[in-house]
Amino acid sequence: MRISFLILLISSLTSFSQEDKKVLFFQTDWGRTISWDAFCERTKASGYDGVETWFPTSEKDQKELKDALQKHGLLVGFLNGTDKSLPFEESLRIYSKNFTKLLAWKPAYINCHTGSDFFTFEQNRAFIKAANDISKEEGIPNYHETHRGRFSFNLPDTETYLAEIPDLKLNLDISHWMVVHESLLQKQDRRLQEVIARTHHIHARVGHPEGPQVNDPEAPEWERAVERHLDIWENIIRNKWKTDSVFTITTEFGPADYMPTLPYTRQPVSDQWKANTFIMQRLKERLNIE
Repeated sequence: MRISFLILLISSLTSFSQEDKKVLFFQTDWGRTISWDAFCERTKASGYDGVETWFPTSEKDQKELKDALQKHGLLVGFLNGTDKSLPFEESLRIYSKNFTKLLAWKPAYINCHTGSDFFTFEQNRAFIKAANDISKEEGIPNYHETHRGRFSFNLPDTETYLAEIPDLKLNLDISHWMVVHESLLQKQDRRLQEVIARTHHIHARVGHPEGPQVNDPEAPEWERAVERHLDIWENIIRNKWKTDSVFTITTEFGPADYMPTLPYTRQPVSDQWKANTFIMQRLKERLNIE
């Protein structure tokens, strides 16, 4: 029994060291205040492989984004979301229709803010099915983000959807669950195993028991939270590397006011770009990749 375990361990470690195992990092454009060209230039210079964004609403912005992606050799991942302000049927129609324009760009993936915590199970399942059917038909990966306010706002409810929907693939943003469950989920490792197995993309932001984003991931007081997130992310990536050579991650520390700010001035207490590149570097160090 011990010999067999050692053989499996050695085999596993060998497969992880192969050069074809990759992580593609995407930078969020959340809070972007500069042109698409300047943003993509900085994104490329910082070591990213792509950007993640909502589809631009104007034709001018669409052209500028496409030109910038081509100029700087970057991939794109798009977001699509359920409009919770609309009645269920209308929201589902628009959500489904949005995929047409997203798919035309042949994105690396589509990340969905799916459903609502106020919708029924069957209503949320309709959104998941619509996205998954389109993904299968077009061959573009489609992931459903764990997110407050959505069907996946907590661990127990997400477990129910995973059990009932075999083709449900997650984008795990576990920072949301840290604050929802007011813990770093230290005692939930067993329950996280199915979540880890069904995660195909990560939003890498560090949360804590009282909020979805620490003020500065480099600050020593947050090292425990950072390490907990890194442990979970590394587990997910190494698990996926057993069957897939490429894994995608979006670093997603947000701007003010998601980033804590000083009173009166609303000045962010740390640098969003620096926080995101710091997390990318920590992940690269963990995974021993350049």
